[in-house]
Amino acid sequence: MTGAPCLALPQGARVLSQGGQPEPCAPRPRLPSPVKLSSEGVFKCPEDQLPLDYAKIYPDPELESQVLSLTIRCIHSEEGCRWSGQVKHLQAHLNTCGFNVIPCPNRCGLKLQRRDLPAHLQHDCSKRRLRCEFCGSDFTGEAYETHQGACPQESVYCENKCGARMMRCLLPQHALAECPKRTQPCAYCSKEFVFDTIQSHQYQCPRYPVPCPNQCGAGSVAREDLPGHLKENCSTALVLCPFKEAGCKHRCPKVAMSRHVDESTKAHLGLVSALVSRQRQELQELRREVEELALGCDGTLVWKIPDYARRLQEAKARSNHEAFSPPFYTHRYGYKLQVSAFLNGNGSGEGSHLSIYIRVLPGTYDNLLEWPFSHRVTFSLLDQSDPSLSKPQHVTETFRPDPNWKNFQKPGASRSSVDESTLGFGYPKFISHEDIKKRNYVRDNAIFIRASVEIPQKILA
Repeated sequence: MTGAPCLALPQGARVLSQGGQPEPCAPRPRLPSPVKLSSEGVFKCPEDQLPLDYAKIYPDPELESQVLSLTIRCIHSEEGCRWSGQVKHLQAHLNTCGFNVIPCPNRCGLKLQRRDLPAHLQHDCSKRRLRCEFCGSDFTGEAYETHQGACPQESVYCENKCGARMMRCLLPQHALAECPKRTQPCAYCSKEFVFDTIQSHQYQCPRYPVPCPNQCGAGSVAREDLPGHLKENCSTALVLCPFKEAGCKHRCPKVAMSRHVDESTKAHLGLVSALVSRQRQELQELRREVEELALGCDGTLVWKIPDYARRLQEAKARSNHEAFSPPFYTHRYGYKLQVSAFLNGNGSGEGSHLSIYIRVLPGTYDNLLEWPFSHRVTFSLLDQSDPSLSKPQHVTETFRPDPNWKNFQKPGASRSSVDESTLGFGYPKFISHEDIKKRNYVRDNAIFIRASVEIPQKILA
């Protein structure tokens, strides 16, 4: 490069061929570029940074004229500018090109394309000058934005939506003393109310003073305190006997009530005794209804027997010791059943096996059901092994009730859930004490017994 002409095109300019298309990349003459002096005091070529012999650097007017006559596109052609012309006319075009980036003339610090400048100067420039249409004051754009919505001369509607319109500077006085929609505290309860409704509020205000309706001479009483005054303090108020809940209907002025209570002790005692008896019957009925609501009604019982080791020892110490499950229903409005277990066995399984039985109990819906009970029953002793480690192996037995056996007939109302005379039907040798130890039938000192009843779909429907 030393001693050769050093010329460069403007950055982003593309030389066009005669057909108007960009020339392929190839060595081209370049416009004069300033030759820079390095920190070592040596001149370097701006293209390849090689040192130059300053004595051999010279201008080439002919080559410069050729380059300046080349046809190029605008440096902003990729942004949308359609201009093309000679290199020597590029700067004049850039002075008017709408895509050229220029600083805001208001010196707001923003640089933007020339085509965006008019909108910026009119709407966005923080240094633009604007005049308030209400007070006539001049502001910069930034100050005008702050002034908007705060001009004291601007005409605005009352914020309480009363419909009045006035200059903003008059709004505080209007809101304080003139607006019919302004809020004002009640003189009695101190709650805030709209001014034009405060009169109607006083007809309901809990602290508004009212006279005693019995004219007892106590003066005015706050409206919400009046019931307490009539009940506790008003000497002329009529009151009911304190035994009214027991049935006494006596009513007299409060000052005379103590005499009535003293004179009616025996009658009051009789009323209270009758009330206690009624309440006892109601509690029994409620307890029975709660127990019925707590029963399962999907035909499946899963019965947990906790503290298995202690209960087994109790069963060994007491012959024929029977444990009873909570009752359950086969289905909604169905048969009421109960499972019982002899942990130490019963009959042929006594002392060696777990015995399981099921019985039919008197139920709420027995008169709606078909008798005898004849639906398949399945017992299972659940294997509590972790299913992810091994497949549970439940002990399961299934039977269909014998319709001729008395326990599956419609039960009488007198049969109770712990009636030992009705043992139920089941398996005296359901599982031996040895087999129950082989898997996790006992886990965390508890066993689970499941009983399920198969009810035909037509009955459930």
